[in-house]
Amino acid sequence: MNRRIAVGAATALVIVACLIAFKPVVLGLKPYIKANAAVLLDMDSGSIWLNKNGDEPMPAASVSKLMTEMIVLDHISAGKTRWDDRVHISAYASTASGVTLSLKQGESYTVRELFEGISIYSANDAALALAEHLAGSEPSFVILMNDKARSLGMSPATVFANATGLPVSDVNPNRPPGQRNRETVMTAKDTARLAAALIDHHPEVLGHSSRTQMQLKGKGLYVSNTNLMLPAMGGAYAYEGTDGLKTGYDTRTGYCIAGTAERGGRRMIAVVMGAETRHSRFEGAASLFDYGFYKTLPAGEKMKWIMHALGFVTG
Repeated sequence: MNRRIAVGAATALVIVACLIAFKPVVLGLKPYIKANAAVLLDMDSGSIWLNKNGDEPMPAASVSKLMTEMIVLDHISAGKTRWDDRVHISAYASTASGVTLSLKQGESYTVRELFEGISIYSANDAALALAEHLAGSEPSFVILMNDKARSLGMSPATVFANATGLPVSDVNPNRPPGQRNRETVMTAKDTARLAAALIDHHPEVLGHSSRTQMQLKGKGLYVSNTNLMLPAMGGAYAYEGTDGLKTGYDTRTGYCIAGTAERGGRRMIAVVMGAETRHSRFEGAASLFDYGFYKTLPAGEKMKWIMHALGFVTG
């Protein structure tokens, strides 16, 4: 009997050690995120529950389009533009690099179509077209972006240089005069604050970011959401409660995501910047969500969580 107890105890210790090493969140410990920076923000309290290099500015790629979305939705709510307004595509927007909807100069689309192109597919040409439509030029739109960042209390370390998040080396040669050779950089903390503010000010954004696919009717084009954590995507990285927001990739930083999920009426914002692979950013965000939702559980539910992870059946 004593031998059985000893073997059982040793086995339990090995399981606990493995959990601490490979999935510490199961035991309520902060997860280790394999990325340059990571932040977990609890929207209910506004508190940062995990912070890894959260104040370090770095290229955020398409994640910076969260601010582009914010400016568009601000204009919609203020009545300065409407969802069904037509946007004419310029030579500049039509020659955008990176991910695009292959928009052609002289074509026109609604504000709604282009906004969905940004929120679902991170299309650079759609972002440029909306920037020009709302502010007259991308440089003027960038002023709005940085002014908004300051009004939201984002740090001086976060600077927006264009509407797309593209590096200067990828900005097309048709760019308008007055656009400076600066790079967009964001901190993980500011990214989380921006995502939270976007949801708080414009909760309808989640109706866009949670869609798995969009159609550009004029082209007969269908494109899929880049956020594989959406439950409706049905893949290995689908995470229950996820309904946004934005992914990104930059050769200098790596793979990024600013995600959000809600469970039991509690909403979390998870930011991962500089992951090595497109998949590890989703794994990192999932670990952040797990940690955050675990912290919100009552004491009794936490014990059930741990016992289940250890393989014990609980009633």
